[in-house]
Formats: sequence, structure tokens, C-alpha cells
Amino acid sequence: MSRSVVTRPAVAIRNVSKVWTPEGRSPVNALQGLDFDVAPGEFVVLLGPSGCGKSTLLYMIAGLEATTSGLIECDGLKVEEPSAERGLIFQEASLFPWLTIADNVAFGLSIQGVLPVRRREIAIEMLRRVGLSDMLDKKPDELSGGMRQRAACARALAMKPKVLMMDEPFAALDVQTRARMQDFLLQIWRDSGASVLLVTHSIDEAIALADRVIVFTARPGRVKTIVPIDLPRPRPTRDARYHEYRDLFTELLAAEVERAFAEMEAA
Repeated sequence: MSRSVVTRPAVAIRNVSKVWTPEGRSPVNALQGLDFDVAPGEFVVLLGPSGCGKSTLLYMIAGLEATTSGLIECDGLKVEEPSAERGLIFQEASLFPWLTIADNVAFGLSIQGVLPVRRREIAIEMLRRVGLSDMLDKKPDELSGGMRQRAACARALAMKPKVLMMDEPFAALDVQTRARMQDFLLQIWRDSGASVLLVTHSIDEAIALADRVIVFTARPGRVKTIVPIDLPRPRPTRDARYHEYRDLFTELLAAEVERAFAEMEAA
């Protein structure tokens, strides 16, 4: 008799809430009752209006912020602090301007005590994988925005994370560069085997990249619905089903965006 194989989630979110308590101000209920899993090797996009807590959730998964209540586990272990197994890439590339690109990529490895020769080898390999092998000794200000984000990806990948999180990494890029970076991201995702959680406000980006899209409500952020994207990659924008997904997400987000704007005006 065959046995079913139970796969442990790469990330497990269990009834997670977050309340910010800024000094001298009323508490802000940022997230409420989140409950979902991310499978090993899955590409998940978090989509929702501004201020709904998507970025906050990434910071908690990364171990940079604590939950107010609930539990976050990665590979079966409770998240209590940052780990090299969970990489986070911000909207800005956040490279050290005084270091070369190779040294930026190797920085986390140096903290781990990896020997200099091996750090250099890994940095060269990661930069080759992201198409920057000729930029080893350049400084960040010598690279374009897209190149800096690729270098940030190389730095995260050098740590061999099981979970790679990205907080609107392409928001500041022009349309053509953004499309190329999306293709690049899909390639490194396939090559690395990591689970990816990406925050975006772009419906088209969500459809282009995700295995599943988790739609958030306005603050306090809750899971409104989870939509699997049943389209082969690459995903042509002229496909009728692509437009069906776009219409669906536009409808799902309309009321939440309206609520978010109403709250900002009231504040």
C-alpha cells in the first residue's frame, strides 16, 4: 500500500497579528489573524493596498520584528531571530556604497566566518548567475538600478536561503527594466529552489510571477482570498485568462483600496 507524503511547509503563518504601539500615539492594528502556508519552492505574491501590513509580515518572517500574537515557523522551527536561511531584499538595493559589488555579495559570508578565498569564489559564482560577472570590482553607484537589484539578489542567494523575501524590489524601475527583472527573478527562483514571497502593488506583476496570490484587506491586514494562478510560464498578456485574472484582482482590491484611502483621509 502506498503512503501519502506529507511535505512540511517552508513557511507556516498561524493566526498572526501585529499591533504597533508608537510612543505618544494610539496603537495601530497592522495585521490580524493571518493564517496560511508557503510550500517549499513555491512563488507567492502578497497583493494589497498601501498600509495593509504586507511589508510588516515579511519583516516578521525574516525575524526582524516580533509578532504580537500567533506563530511563524520556517521549516518547522519557530522564527525568533534573523537567519541566513531567510533572505530579505528591500525596495532599495541597500548595498554598502564603500564596498565593491563582489565584497557586498560576500559580506554575509564574512560574518559567518567563511574564508576570504572561498567568499570570493562564491561571490564570483553568484554574480555570474545574475549576469554581473564583469562588475565584480565596481562600486554600487557605478551600476544602474536594475543592476543594483541583481547584486542584492546575488548577496541574498550567496547565503543559500530556503526562503527569499522581496519587498517591492522593482517598484522604482522603468517599465522595460522591470519586465526584464521579472524574467530574471523567475530564472533565479527556478535555479535556487527557494520559496519566494514577493510584495507588490502591481496586479500585472502578481499575475506574471506567482504560483499563488494572497490578497490582503485594508488595515488591519487580513487574508481576503488566495488565488492560484493556473497559467503556464511565460504568461502572455494577450491570453484571455490573463485578463480574467486582472479583472478579478481589480475587483477584489477596489473596495480595499477605497477603505485604505478613507482611513488615510480620516487620519
